[in-house]
Amino acid sequence: MWRPRRNGYHFWMKVGMHSFEISHRDKLLFPDAGLTKGDLVDYYARIADVMLPHIANRALTLYRFPEGAGGTGFFQKNASDYFPDWIERARLGKEDVANYCVCRNPADLVYLASQVSTFHIWLSRVDRPDHPDRLIFDLDPGPDTTFDVVRAAAKMLSELLLDLGLVAFLMSTGSRGLHVVAPLDRRADFAAVRDFAHGVADLLAARTPDQLTTEQRKSKRGGRLFIDTYRNAYGQTAIAPYAVRAKSGAPIATPLEWDALDDAKLRSDRYGIKNIFRRLGQKQDPWQDIDHHAANLKVPRQRLDRLQRRDARRRA
Repeated sequence: MWRPRRNGYHFWMKVGMHSFEISHRDKLLFPDAGLTKGDLVDYYARIADVMLPHIANRALTLYRFPEGAGGTGFFQKNASDYFPDWIERARLGKEDVANYCVCRNPADLVYLASQVSTFHIWLSRVDRPDHPDRLIFDLDPGPDTTFDVVRAAAKMLSELLLDLGLVAFLMSTGSRGLHVVAPLDRRADFAAVRDFAHGVADLLAARTPDQLTTEQRKSKRGGRLFIDTYRNAYGQTAIAPYAVRAKSGAPIATPLEWDALDDAKLRSDRYGIKNIFRRLGQKQDPWQDIDHHAANLKVPRQRLDRLQRRDARRRA
């Protein structure tokens, strides 16, 4: 249960067992949408039960945008000294060790949101940071790439992953593209997962070279859609499901059903603070059972190797 309470010029918020001050609730963060800091905090309080299963027990990198959408922001790994003691920290990293925040309950999420933050998460959990439970493909369109190409690429990728033995899940990023995510059983380490992801992306790009590429350098992409697999590495992050982006209109990274790709009007920023709860009132969270499909990479790796050899023979 959450509720804001005003005491003079200060607002206090109680979420579960914890109370904390919310300053400047009326500050306008998304001028084009008329949304304030209070609206942002209230959104996270309301979405917490849906969002928490997707971010709990993961190290968080906060993107803080105190000047609002379009203003100067910054990424923050280390928990600030003034953050409450009841927010758990996890010291992670190899050469660059940081004291990351970890969300366990709605109060953690809402307090961190009150710092005018959006949330980027590790692809592994803090108890086994070297072993990811998410495999992610970021479909990143170029400036001249139509969203029809993004939708088509997501369909092709999901079909390929299914052929390999993986169940894929879809999410609009709230920015430009789509994420395709497959849950893993945490047996493989990041090196194996990254190598597998590169192999899948290379195979798909080779099949559709006029539209898709795995070329990192923008100057060599030639307007094609970039299949980005480089987030599949220790310490890398991805935007969290249901996180609000620091962009015009307060768009949200939104898990989607696969049939959403059939809608020619779909865009990455289609859902935001103002319409997400109408959507969730009509549909359940499409990712609610994602962990039930966690797979081992051994068989998909073998199948990928066979497909790579077969496609190579056909191109020869």
